Amino acid sequence: MLSYLAALLVLLSPAAHPRSQTTDTSGWRAAKENELKDVIPDRAPVVKERIETEFRTASGITNGKGKYVAGVVLITAGYSADGKYSHFLLTGVPITVGKLSLKPGDYVFGWQRGEDSLKVLFYDAQTGKFLGTVDAPRINKIGRIESFRIYPPSEKALIQIGRFGFNYRLNE
Repeated sequence: MLSYLAALLVLLSPAAHPRSQTTDTSGWRAAKENELKDVIPDRAPVVKERIETEFRTASGITNGKGKYVAGVVLITAGYSADGKYSHFLLTGVPITVGKLSLKPGDYVFGWQRGEDSLKVLFYDAQTGKFLGTVDAPRINKIGRIESFRIYPPSEKALIQIGRFGFNYRLNE
């Protein structure tokens, strides 16, 4: 019995799990306004257009060493993207949203409303190629509504759109 307990303790100890399997998220924090201004464009390059962004909705995270994940609401009225895309997402590190792996790059996404969730549709910003969907369930019924927010992974690892949100994971 004692050897069984010792083996169980070894398996459960942090030393038994290589660091490469987990991401250290402790250094990531919410990006400051000036940091967001450095990465969020005034006009996002989407397929063959440059769509205006609504900077007051910008949100992002950084590790303070040049790595970031950031996004902003697009002003799509009058563009071909109207109704298809609503947000622009830039990532300087590989991330996973839902089950969808995204390499460092620029993405756009839109959403379709379900009964109590959103179906978020991701596209490559440069080509417009459809990449996949992520479900975003309702995360709160009362309280503050964020038009768009990326929480640091040390807090929630959540991307929020209105009252809905989906998880993400850094894949550094």
